Amino acid sequence: MQKLLILAVGSILGGFSRYFLAGFIYEKFGTTFPIGTLIVNLTACFLVGFFSAIIDQKFFLGPNFRILLMTGFCGAYSTFSTYMLETSNLVHDGEFTRAFANIIISTVVGFIALLMGIFIGEII
Repeated sequence: MQKLLILAVGSILGGFSRYFLAGFIYEKFGTTFPIGTLIVNLTACFLVGFFSAIIDQKFFLGPNFRILLMTGFCGAYSTFSTYMLETSNLVHDGEFTRAFANIIISTVVGFIALLMGIFIGEII
């Protein structure tokens, strides 16, 4: 039961964080490109790398921290399914260049963000 509560807390925090960050970005930059989802996905990649390094490699904090931060928070915060839906919508709307850009930026920069998170997490 304790693990479910920890998961719920992480999920609530991650879901709210995703909602408010993406909403803020869309308000500032508009919705012609899924920049809000892109930013959330890239920061999620960084956070997963960082938390992985901190929890598993630097300071073994135990399974409850992994559940709270990685499964709960990052699981609710990351928006991969939304990313795929928005990319599909761009293709459907004939916005092939924007769809391709979203795929490339999310994949390549997301991987770089993950590596940066691991690197920074390991040197702390």
